[in-house]
Amino acid sequence: MEGPQVREERGELSLSPSQNHRYLVQHTTPALRFPGGDVAAWQERLRPKLRELLGMPEPTQLPLRVRTLWRSEQKLGTVEKVAFAAEPHSDVLAYFCVPRDRPAPYPTVICLQGHSTGMHVSIAREHDDENVPFAVDGDRDFALGALRHGFAALCIEQRSFGYRREQAQAATSPHGCHDAAMQALMLGRTLVGERAFDVDRGIDYLTERGDVDLSRLGVMGNSGGGTATIYAAALLDRVRFAMPSCAFCTYADSVMNIYHCADNYVPGLLRWAEAADVLGLFAPKPVVVVAGRDDPIFPLAAVRRAFDDLRTIYAASGADRRCRLVIGDGGHRFYEEQAWQALLEVLDPPGGGRADASGS
Repeated sequence: MEGPQVREERGELSLSPSQNHRYLVQHTTPALRFPGGDVAAWQERLRPKLRELLGMPEPTQLPLRVRTLWRSEQKLGTVEKVAFAAEPHSDVLAYFCVPRDRPAPYPTVICLQGHSTGMHVSIAREHDDENVPFAVDGDRDFALGALRHGFAALCIEQRSFGYRREQAQAATSPHGCHDAAMQALMLGRTLVGERAFDVDRGIDYLTERGDVDLSRLGVMGNSGGGTATIYAAALLDRVRFAMPSCAFCTYADSVMNIYHCADNYVPGLLRWAEAADVLGLFAPKPVVVVAGRDDPIFPLAAVRRAFDDLRTIYAASGADRRCRLVIGDGGHRFYEEQAWQALLEVLDPPGGGRADASGS
């Protein structure tokens, strides 16, 4: 007996999971999007929800157990490689860089590399031999850029990158962040929440040093470092300015529409907020958003839409001049000259005196 006649009409079927997800995105209204009105009252509603969704570790009194691994005099200043404890079984490696011939206390920026070989890129030194300089492309030598502009820099090695890549697990994904991101989810955490927690511990370290101007303390990073910058700015009160690069865009047009690594995702977030709402938690403190005109994974048109929404929040908080968008003529990279010029302007407005970065 012959079987049934089967005619495939794939054009009438929706078989790709992303088709359904995109439909759901289009028909989802985040419950805690900025509604207008009192910015501070809205922030008080959204901020605890964001912390809950990130599964971020709670503040800790764990001793930092600071260790200095080496110290080097370099052309632009002094670099120390240090280690300190974040959690009982998670230590942070970092470089602390001080500009030459500048007295303490130092204005300081915490620098976060994205998906790269690690924090060594920030000081333009080889990963396997930190005595050997190398040429860094895309202005990703963040610490050297900070030193060139008179700022100290704390370059934190983010979890799953560089020296903190997975080394204890026998079989791992070729994407360094994947295993840690999935394991964090099973524990009710997120990898990006853990990274924001490390920034908080970095601020503990800087506070303990006693030579940092905590009123001029910011966070910056590109790509995965820019993503961690956004969440750290949203949740950490001690951050006074922020400069996320190639990371700020509508979720609908970036992480929900284009392939991204697992460490970009926060379970349930779109039910509550879009990207502008998350970074809007930083208002009215100074922020410079950096984007590449030809960035393939954070499309510029969607960056502009997200920034328009962010600027609405800043305007409602009376701080529209503290919110800037810098667009570099290129792709997924940092743009040092334009970004730092904009940052210095929002920190020290021409003719307006030094900006109050405390947000008060």
